[in-house]
Amino acid sequence: MSSGLQIGIMDLMNHLIGALDAPFAGAVVFGVHFDGHLVVEALLVAVIVFLLFQKSYQPQKRPLTRKEIDQLCDEWVPEPLHPAITMEMEIEPPVLESDAGPRTMVSGKEVINLASSNYLGLIGHGKITEACDAALKKYGVGSCGPRGFYGTIDVHLDCEARISKFLGTPDSILYSYGLATASSVIPAFCKRGDIIIADEGVHWGIQNGLFLSRSTVKLFKHNDMKALENILEEIALEDKRVKKVLNRRFIVVEAIYQNSGQMVPLDEIIRLKEKYKFRVLVDESNSFGVLGKTGRGLTEHYGIPIQKVDIITAGMGYALATTGGFCTGSAKVVDHQRLSGAGYCFSASLPPYLASAAITAIDVLEESHELLVRLQENVTLLWNGLSQVRGIKVMSNALSPLVFLQLENTSGSFKSDSMLLQEIVDHVGG
Repeated sequence: MSSGLQIGIMDLMNHLIGALDAPFAGAVVFGVHFDGHLVVEALLVAVIVFLLFQKSYQPQKRPLTRKEIDQLCDEWVPEPLHPAITMEMEIEPPVLESDAGPRTMVSGKEVINLASSNYLGLIGHGKITEACDAALKKYGVGSCGPRGFYGTIDVHLDCEARISKFLGTPDSILYSYGLATASSVIPAFCKRGDIIIADEGVHWGIQNGLFLSRSTVKLFKHNDMKALENILEEIALEDKRVKKVLNRRFIVVEAIYQNSGQMVPLDEIIRLKEKYKFRVLVDESNSFGVLGKTGRGLTEHYGIPIQKVDIITAGMGYALATTGGFCTGSAKVVDHQRLSGAGYCFSASLPPYLASAAITAIDVLEESHELLVRLQENVTLLWNGLSQVRGIKVMSNALSPLVFLQLENTSGSFKSDSMLLQEIVDHVGG
């Protein structure tokens, strides 16, 4: 506001007050002397009160005409349901025209299959195929019901018993879908207020289970035991500072990480678990049937009693060449899931022929130790061969059936790096 306008307003107020001073000069009401100032202030208060009690202005409501509705519809542009499709997104994955064995047919050409998780080469194994045929004739294809409601078939109980006998645990429980195993097990034991410390590199199934549990989740740097111990120490110090809350506490890791091929140091995990009074959940999807002299997994590889691991989960779509998953541990751990494991309670049970396939695959694994020898020979051969390729480095563990490669010099662009990797593949293949 300009100084001239301010002066004008002040002059107007002075004239108004002066004009009102004369009529009310010497006026006294209830002992209060009236003058022009009090009259102006009273008028302002009355105007403010009047405005406050006025109804807000609302334009007259009327229904839209048909023409207006059509015009709005023509002008409306919906948000896209997905981002723009690029040429990279339009690349079609290879389609297999035979079983996903070590050698398979793609587009009429036989290729070596390095993409599937058929670690022991059991897909198409004669004994497993015969077991599936017999189960199909006896039970049909599916169960058409969850385990707790007419979905439990004797072959399911046989499979659970076979897994427990093979691993040396008191009891086991089957899940219909491998990825949903960890997603069901974690929320079955962990609720709001509980504490879970997990490796930041765990696969999506575990990540989903962490989210569904609604627990307090703390992530430590991938496979870094010092970072894990720092978090455990922070929690221990917090317990000393404030009154300790009774809750469940878990460390969640993978034996061989699906996203990196690294192996977790189980001996360190057990040491930290016992020192800080935590429970441990280990997902052995990529180590069951792979590690250890007899394929019993990470505990056998490290020579640690399996009872020191509180909960073990695994998918059966890897070394066992079937589908579904299982959780194994104490009888209490298993019994609790039969009422609390969402994937167990609400999913149709595993098709009987797939349970028969899992039983037979374990029998074959137990009878044919040469399968493990051949697997490790193949892993070592591939690992050593790729280590000699210039421009890339092998990031996974030397015993891992999952082999991860990384460019030594990355451009920072996924497209450019992919083109460079393809050039390396073409050069090596040529």
